[in-house]
This record gives sequence, structure tokens and C-alpha cells, in this order.
Amino acid sequence: MQSKSGALYLLVQLARFQKKGLHANAQMRTRDIKHYCAVKQEAEKLLEVAINKLGLSARAYSCVLKVARTIADFEGAEDIQPAHFSEAIRSQSLDRECC
Repeated sequence: MQSKSGALYLLVQLARFQKKGLHANAQMRTRDIKHYCAVKQEAEKLLEVAINKLGLSARAYSCVLKVARTIADFEGAEDIQPAHFSEAIRSQSLDRECC
């Protein structure tokens, strides 16, 4: 059985990618990431510190953006908030395998 947030998450992603042939945030390409994972000013410093302290590669950075978008989707948030980026960074630092 699927939770309400899980069902909402699936509906949001299906609607977002309906015409792109994608089914999930993990499948986003660079141009999709730039469009759907916009980094607002208040999160830029947080991401900069993460890149420098954790030594995130460009690939890992993209993964953090996609995971943050997914977390925001689960919460039903239209924009990715700094807290979503923080959670994505924590998960990336725990699991250095990129999606």
C-alpha cells in the first residue's frame, strides 16, 4: 500500500515529465536539472560549503539536486527549500554512491 505522500510524489513526477519520456527525477538530464532544480540564493552558500567540505564532484552535485527535488516533491513543495538541499547533502555524504 502506498502512502499519500508517495502517491503525490508519483503524480507530480509523472505530470512533470509527461512529454519528456522520463518517469523519475533520477532520469533528469542537465537541462532538466537546470529547469526543475533551481538553486535559490539562500541555498547557494549551503551547496558551496558542501562542495568544498565534502569534495563533491559535478556528478555528485547533480545527484544532490535531483534528490533535493525528490524530497521537495514528497513534501508537496513547488520550490526546493534549503532544508531539502540539506537533507540531500546529508544523504550524499552518507552514501557516496551517486544516483
